Amino acid sequence: MPRHFFAHRNTEGKTSREVFAETHRDMIKDGGTWLTNTSQSCSVVAALITTVAYASATTVPGGAEGGKLALRGHPAFDIFTIASLIALCLSVTSLTMFLSILTSRYQVPDFLHNLPTKLILGLTSLFVSIAAMLVSFCAGHFFDLEDRLRQTAYPIYAITCLPVSIYAIAQFPLYLDLIKSTIITVPKRSYEVTSF
Repeated sequence: MPRHFFAHRNTEGKTSREVFAETHRDMIKDGGTWLTNTSQSCSVVAALITTVAYASATTVPGGAEGGKLALRGHPAFDIFTIASLIALCLSVTSLTMFLSILTSRYQVPDFLHNLPTKLILGLTSLFVSIAAMLVSFCAGHFFDLEDRLRQTAYPIYAITCLPVSIYAIAQFPLYLDLIKSTIITVPKRSYEVTSF
């Protein structure tokens, strides 16, 4: 549709944006309520992950001997350190995104790109921080196991990550819909036009 059509007014003197805002008022209210509830729930999860990630990032497994880290250079220690840092940074990012959604004005233009982009960034950073927290937990727990039990721990780690993986897979269609609706501006036709 040509851009100058948006400036045209109907017989009542309203632009297309004004007509859209009036006819979709209930949808905007419902969308705002849904976003508020989702953001509040995800903010609680992000705050909990931030707390756990901060505690694990500041508590070094193995302690320090003579001012040097006891497990420094061990591959599992490096994985633990990087994963806990990623979990901390991304959980704080997620918390910030969800709090910015909660403080939004929920106006019609916000629903076009601003709020969906913040929701996508918040959900992405939340899921990655959950995964990084699980990796950090598994790497930190790896030090507590005796050598003969380490090989049996891998299936247990996989089973531990299974509920989070199932939840992420269940939320994946919503995530894809959010990305598609933010990137694609005009929906494609659901039918094919044929000429006679």
